[in-house]
Amino acid sequence: MSDPKTALTYRDAGVDIDAGNEVVERIKPLVARTFRKEVMAGLGGFGALFELAGRYKEPVLVSGTDGVGTKLKLAQILGRHDTIGIDLVGMCVNDVLVQGAEALFFLDYFATGKLHVDTTVAVVGGIAKGCELAGCALIGGETAEMPDMYPPGEYDLAGFCVGAVEKSKLIDGSRLEAGDAILGIASSGAHSNGYSLIRRIVARAGNPFELDLGGSSLADALMAPTTIYVKPILQLLAQQSVKGMAHITGGGLKENIIRVVPDALGIALDSSSWKLPPLFDWLQREGAVAQEEMWRTFNCGIGYCVIVGRDEAASTLAALQQLGLDAWQIGEVTQAGGDERVVIR
Repeated sequence: MSDPKTALTYRDAGVDIDAGNEVVERIKPLVARTFRKEVMAGLGGFGALFELAGRYKEPVLVSGTDGVGTKLKLAQILGRHDTIGIDLVGMCVNDVLVQGAEALFFLDYFATGKLHVDTTVAVVGGIAKGCELAGCALIGGETAEMPDMYPPGEYDLAGFCVGAVEKSKLIDGSRLEAGDAILGIASSGAHSNGYSLIRRIVARAGNPFELDLGGSSLADALMAPTTIYVKPILQLLAQQSVKGMAHITGGGLKENIIRVVPDALGIALDSSSWKLPPLFDWLQREGAVAQEEMWRTFNCGIGYCVIVGRDEAASTLAALQQLGLDAWQIGEVTQAGGDERVVIR
């Protein structure tokens, strides 16, 4: 006769449904603050409802999805979980903004081996804060507890957003021409790119997280959340004629601006037109990183670019300053095409 089997539960398998329910209850007021009038249902349904009718004549939906890369590792090492969600939102909403789209709603995916309620609420609170900064609704998401998939204390994040733009106002770079001015807008730091290299440099330097970098600790500089450019740039688009935009993410300055420039054209950037922030200066020196590697890995202090006609440069820079964004004319569109389309001097 076989031994009777012990009755097992989902909790025994490592999944705590009660903890998941507590997370939902605690994040409800955070999520509610992000809702727009177009949101048709609260948190907890099988699908999220968003009414688009009446806002656009010919709406074009622009979608984006992203994560925050290995910046998550630093968040977990430092125990700083309250701003990584801002990074997640920023990476997605800034991407759809490039084509002139306003981010309408956002969904997140949070996965971990064992659900830690306070950590999860802190992360989702950051996501909600990012959505508030972008003016988009945190309309839904998924919290997945998956035992044995992640080591203790680790989690993963992904985000997805949908934006919309009037078809006649879509920005695709097709009107760009040689001589157009490239305006660079300041980043808040490394945003969410290049962190595999950053972590390698920091580890080799002995993890000096308290090191002072121009009045900010290395830890603070590394964890500064991604700037969300949505609201000021949408105001700029209502005031100025913009031909093209670029979000400086993976690939750095070298590989992002050129993505919005027609094949027959190139770009020339003047690196002396803005000052390399202390964080990037330290990373380059401490890691002995070649200049070319800096350009193609990091934003180097420029998080977003706007391209306008040469005669519009001064007024657009003035408008950006009035909107609270530090900006500089960092280059121009050129006739050069072929293999040498990007020149940084």
